[in-house]
Amino acid sequence: MRQKIRRTVILVSFLLFPITIWYFSPYLIIQAASEHILNGSFFVFVTMLVASMFLGRVWCGWLCPAGGLQECLIRCNGSPAKQGRRDRIKYGIWIVWIAAVVVTFVLGKNDVTVDFFYMTDHGISVASIYNYVVYYGVILLLVLPALIHGRRGACHYICWMAPFMVVGGSIGRLLHLPQFHIEARRQDCISCGRCGKVCPMGLDVRAMVQSGTNAVCTECIQCGECVDECPKKVLSYHMRWSR
Repeated sequence: MRQKIRRTVILVSFLLFPITIWYFSPYLIIQAASEHILNGSFFVFVTMLVASMFLGRVWCGWLCPAGGLQECLIRCNGSPAKQGRRDRIKYGIWIVWIAAVVVTFVLGKNDVTVDFFYMTDHGISVASIYNYVVYYGVILLLVLPALIHGRRGACHYICWMAPFMVVGGSIGRLLHLPQFHIEARRQDCISCGRCGKVCPMGLDVRAMVQSGTNAVCTECIQCGECVDECPKKVLSYHMRWSR
């Protein structure tokens, strides 16, 4: 039941993407910064950062519209996306982008103001036919990695939102904040591998359980697929203070 709810929520989030896309826009925040405007995407990204100190990448697994699109594409290419060095690409993109936001804001004009609905028509992102060009361009950017490389390829390689949550989770652990995560009773694991087969991120969950790293994996999106699939109930959600 939990996974039915999760998949429904994340699918609805994707269906609403034409309305919400500007609030996740990496470009619009730069344009707003040039005018010293704190726009909707600024507050959304800050919220992601702060929330991830306690919740990790719950956003990715339960609410992200881009994630909803990519999970639909698992039916087209369900192989695990190769990881390792490729996962670092998104951090390079993120660092360059954040630097661009900061520099643009420093060089910007006018007094600092807040406009959550900056460049939206009554709060709707894709409100004209011309906006669909940008919208479908973003969709193509998200679709291709998933089709070519496998499960949630865009999340692994190019997502500009994931680093906020990875950084937030690291800050939470550094400050020893209570964090939502998945724990495992390693001694009860029978190494059946079912957890890894259902993981939307294509993670080797069994290997992480055996090494004791599942609770701190930065690519884990807290979706709970592995928790619900485990026949021995080895995996479970927990909210605990980090050690």
